[in-house]
This record gives sequence, C-alpha cells and structure tokens, in this order.
Amino acid sequence: MVSEDDVREQLKEVIDPELEVNIVDLGLIYEIEVDDGDVFVLMTLTTPGCPLHGVFDEMVKREVRKLDVEDVEVELTFEPRWTPDKMSEDAQADLGNIPGMNSF
Repeated sequence: MVSEDDVREQLKEVIDPELEVNIVDLGLIYEIEVDDGDVFVLMTLTTPGCPLHGVFDEMVKREVRKLDVEDVEVELTFEPRWTPDKMSEDAQADLGNIPGMNSF
C-alpha cells in the first residue's frame, strides 16, 4: 500500500528545470492524500505566470504512477502564494547565491 511518504519521496524525482531543484525541496507540494490507490496532490508553482504550468501537472502524474496507483489528480493553487521560505534548508542553501533568487 502506498503512503503519503512514498508519494513525497517519489516526487523528489520531479526537478524544476529552471532552478534544478526537486519540487518537494522547493516547497511546491502543499498536500498529498492517498485513498484506496488514488492519489491527490495539491501543489503550487513559484509564480502564477510560470511557463511550465502545464508541464508540472504531467511530470507529477507520470512520477506518482510509478508507484502503481490507480489514479492521480493534481490541483494547482496559488493560495497561499509560494515564497522562498517554503523551501527546505538544503534548497535554500543551494539557491541562496543565485542572483535574483530573493526577488520571488
């Protein structure tokens, strides 16, 4: 049986191609629910106008399906808005020296 932790670990395989950090450490995953083989993921993007809006949905679904689940639903939200303080300490350290990173 797949757990929320299993899904969260699998989602670490989804890398933001612009920042080169996984979406879990970036703090983009707000909620994961697992119910009888169905998985629901509530996530956000770093900005509402992110050009990868449609890509992340498919990337997340493809990665979670590797866990042999029945169905995967991904919902994007911008409430609350993402801010850099949602990142893991490792991600903050990795991205702390990137010009413009504090401007999110």
